[in-house]
Amino acid sequence: MNRRAGFDLVVIGAGVVGSAAALAAARDGQRVALVEAHEPPAWHADAPDLRVYAFAPDNAALLADLGVWPSVLAARAQPYRRMRVWDAAGGGELAFDADALGRDSLGHIVEHGLLVDRLWAACGREPGLQRFTGRLDTLEQDEDTVTAVLQDGQRLRARLLLGADGAASRVRGLADLPSERHDYGQRGLVAYVGTAFPHEDTAWQRFLPTGPLAFLPCADGRCSIVWTLPDDEATRLLAVDDTTFLRELTRAFDARLGELTSVSERVAFPLRRQLARDYVAGRVVLAGDAAHVVHPLAGQGVNLGLRDIAALRLAWRQAGERGSDFATPHRLARWARGRRSENAIAAHSFEAINRAFSNDAMWPTLLRGQVLGLAGKLPPLTRLLWKRAAGLTRTRFIFFLAETESQRERK
Repeated sequence: MNRRAGFDLVVIGAGVVGSAAALAAARDGQRVALVEAHEPPAWHADAPDLRVYAFAPDNAALLADLGVWPSVLAARAQPYRRMRVWDAAGGGELAFDADALGRDSLGHIVEHGLLVDRLWAACGREPGLQRFTGRLDTLEQDEDTVTAVLQDGQRLRARLLLGADGAASRVRGLADLPSERHDYGQRGLVAYVGTAFPHEDTAWQRFLPTGPLAFLPCADGRCSIVWTLPDDEATRLLAVDDTTFLRELTRAFDARLGELTSVSERVAFPLRRQLARDYVAGRVVLAGDAAHVVHPLAGQGVNLGLRDIAALRLAWRQAGERGSDFATPHRLARWARGRRSENAIAAHSFEAINRAFSNDAMWPTLLRGQVLGLAGKLPPLTRLLWKRAAGLTRTRFIFFLAETESQRERK
């Protein structure tokens, strides 16, 4: 560590991505400061969090390496062994099965609040890691260090500062790292629902003209839904009574799990694509939602953020093996190029899929189901698609539609 700096790393934001980054750095022998505006609320088993993730195997392995994953599994996490994807217009089905892929499961459905709770607690037990509660006021940089000045006057100096403080990142604004934003005019409506038939440890997704509808299996036997809807339709469905909502949702899901029997509180959040043009400004870097926000249809948001951290960790370990400083301009730029490329491809791919399937134009409607059915009949393609989503391959599978979308945005 450069003795001019009190820390090796300051992390702003103690969500899943920020806490994992702070814990990983501390486990690797760095002195770390983790800053959050308020201490995260404790997770309670009797109050399920509406925000859930389809957690990929590579990120489960990362949390296992950090000593956190066993406590998550012991609390509540639902493995899913199958995925079923189909289009409301008909045609074939794209299916993934853990047995066919030689896996115990394809991933886990985990609550956001549970992950944050376990990571925050682990950070509190980690030597060399200090937790601070307070809001970031300003940033100061010189050639060798960066200083986070909190609103209460505390000054935290380090060799590197990581902004993992969400889509409305203050770090991004203070570091003058602009982002490109596109609002979809859609909202994601989330809730828990009870079903007449068991969820079969299966993650289900049906494409509708209004947007995709996902049913994710949960440990208590219910399903967590993520229903992409136009803004006005989401507003309407938030306002209807439970009986009406369940009837419309059962119809939208084609009653795959029978009649829906119960529904929790319902909330909806706006959907958008937001990509920072760069992830680095001096000794300040961005990760997670501070750097990229993507459409939730593939459940990859938090997975992409944790892959930012896994790549960052690999880079600082390699630099450490050489006895050199990771936080140099060319090393940070190399990490940023790799992550920006991967995240931009993912963001535009999800957007292109959403556009292709969320409409009722004749030719896309006729072709969509056939494309899904064809993909489902090609085991090598199915395996490649799953490995890509699971973070188990570096192979670049770039959708033609994603390239088209990227070109359109550049114009």
